[in-house]
Parts: sequence; C-alpha cells; structure tokens
Amino acid sequence: MTSTPRPTERLVVLGAGVMGTGISTLALGHGVSVTLVDTDPDQLARAEHGIADGLRLAQLMGRLPADTEPGTLLTTGSAQHVAGASAVIEAVTEDAALKARLLAEVSAAVRPGTLLISNTSSIPIDELADAVARPADLLGTHFMNPPSLIRTVEVVRGARTGDAAMAAVDDLLGALGRERVVVRDSPGFVTSRILHPMINTAARVVQQGTASVEAVDALMQGCLGHPTGPLRTADLIGIDNLVDSLLVLLERTGDESCRPCDLLLDKVRAGTLGRKSGAGFYTYEEDMR
Repeated sequence: MTSTPRPTERLVVLGAGVMGTGISTLALGHGVSVTLVDTDPDQLARAEHGIADGLRLAQLMGRLPADTEPGTLLTTGSAQHVAGASAVIEAVTEDAALKARLLAEVSAAVRPGTLLISNTSSIPIDELADAVARPADLLGTHFMNPPSLIRTVEVVRGARTGDAAMAAVDDLLGALGRERVVVRDSPGFVTSRILHPMINTAARVVQQGTASVEAVDALMQGCLGHPTGPLRTADLIGIDNLVDSLLVLLERTGDESCRPCDLLLDKVRAGTLGRKSGAGFYTYEEDMR
C-alpha cells in the first residue's frame, strides 16, 4: 500500500496553544513532521499531551489516513529551526502587534518563497503583510477547532498574496486532507465576522436572564441546526480568544454588536475560559489534568 506523499520537509508551527496544538496534531497525523515553537515550557508539555490525545481520538474516529506513518514532532522554545522550514504557520494569540513581530522575524529568516501563514480569526492579512519582508509569501488560514475533525479551512488571500503562495497552500491543505474555501481579506473574514457576534449575542441573552446557557444552546441546536450551540462553541474556541477577536472586530469595523458583553468579560477575568481551563459556560472535569 502506498503512503500519502508528504508535502513539506518540516512544518513549523509558532504557538503551542489550542490552535497550534490542533494544527500540529492534524499535520502529524497526515505524515508531516512538525517543529512546534513556544517560549513557555509548560505550554509545550501540555501540547505534547494534547497532541498524543488528539491523534488517538482522530485515529479512533477514522479521521486520519490509515496508510501513513505519523510525522515526527520536535518541540522547542526557540525559533532557530525556522530557517529550514518549508512552511510556517503562526498560531499565537489574537494580538496584531505580537503576530506582526513574529512574522517579521520569521520572514527575515526563511528562504524567499517559503509559505508564511497566519492562522488568525480576525486580523486582516494585508495589515500583517506590512511587517514581512515579502508580502507575496503571506496568506491567512482559519482552521476550525479541532482541526483534525473539521475538514473545511477558510483561506484568506491578502491584497499582496502571490499566486505561488496560493498554490503552495493548496498543496499543503490537500496533503492534510482539508478542503479550502478562499475569501477576500477583511476584518473577521467570513466565519468570525458571522459567528463571533452571534456568540456575543447568545451570551448577552444569558446575561439578561432571558434563558439559561443550556436553553440557548438547545434552541440553537434543535431549532436552527447549530451543531453544538453557540455557548458550547465559545468554550471550544476559548472565551479569552473570543473576546480578543471581538475587540479586533470592534476596533476595525465599529460594529457595536462586536463589543464583548459583560458576561464574557467576567469569565475572562475569572479565568473560566472554556475547555482549556476546565470550565467556561460548562464544566469539563474530565479535561483537567
């Protein structure tokens, strides 16, 4: 039986949070070797556990190719290995200044033509392109969480993204078994521009006492076909990440529906951030290590 071809010698993922861990899991399961970079050693240790668990779950659910040897994982606190990467995915928190600084460092270190990807949920790609040496090499992706279980990826072509980068991301996503939908650059693109204000409204309904968390999600699932409900989705995204994205949208669009409601802000202050913290709108005792 023939193995699935490997699209890159080594994929570098910057950031070992929820999305960096999930993207690494997807790549490793499809035979792509990954260097996962994070300055926090505890975060890297959690990511290694999360990747092992994610690979087991995806395999049990039949979401990984059975005829492919898993890629090798290297975790490091330094981006020194980025120079030899065939592609780099930045997956740090939704902070435009931090993303721009990392992308600037990476673009100065990699070979011209190396695919640079920002896995941002809301920051315009052309805004980030101002920081890189070769804007034609940069584009955006928005993997949904968990990446190993959701096949569709939003791909954002910036105003200066080149044809070669678009071809390279097609090859990468094809090798990862993902289907891509290309959209134009704009704050929040499509998925976050629609989903995140809707989650904010759902949280505001709970805050106002109109319905419980469970009732909101049950109605959205049973009446409107939302697969998990908006508030359970918020827990999956990470409520801190959701608030960061809403603030980006508010700043760049002026849309007041994107102003995070008090309930979301209270949860961030309390550290109840969703599945990753063991509690958000719901509790997840089984996820606590």
